[in-house]
Amino acid sequence: MEGKFHDKLKNKIHNFVSYCYDITESFPKSELYGTTSQLRRASMSIMLNYVEGYGRKREKVKLNFYEISHGSTQESKYIIYFALTRNWIDEIKYKKGLTMVEEIGKMLWSTIDLQEQKIQE
Repeated sequence: MEGKFHDKLKNKIHNFVSYCYDITESFPKSELYGTTSQLRRASMSIMLNYVEGYGRKREKVKLNFYEISHGSTQESKYIIYFALTRNWIDEIKYKKGLTMVEEIGKMLWSTIDLQEQKIQE
């Protein structure tokens, strides 16, 4: 069961990272080293911290990486909102990205909860 959940979550994160790379193509060129770079980094951080945590043996170390991954979902969420308010993306793209990142966030949160339970046992 855990393997299927892990694979599903990784796939969702991969799709979100790809989505973020796609939408940042429409950001102003003046934002290349600002929000473009930041959204790409934050979305990639979701995946990189999740897989690094998944690959760790010590339970508390896993939890730390999962929490960092979750924090990056919140960062990505805000940047997508900011892009909407600046008219760099339309509401359809915003809602799609928001739906994707919120689903990932919920899945990560359940992973964090399970990890905390393991630590308390």
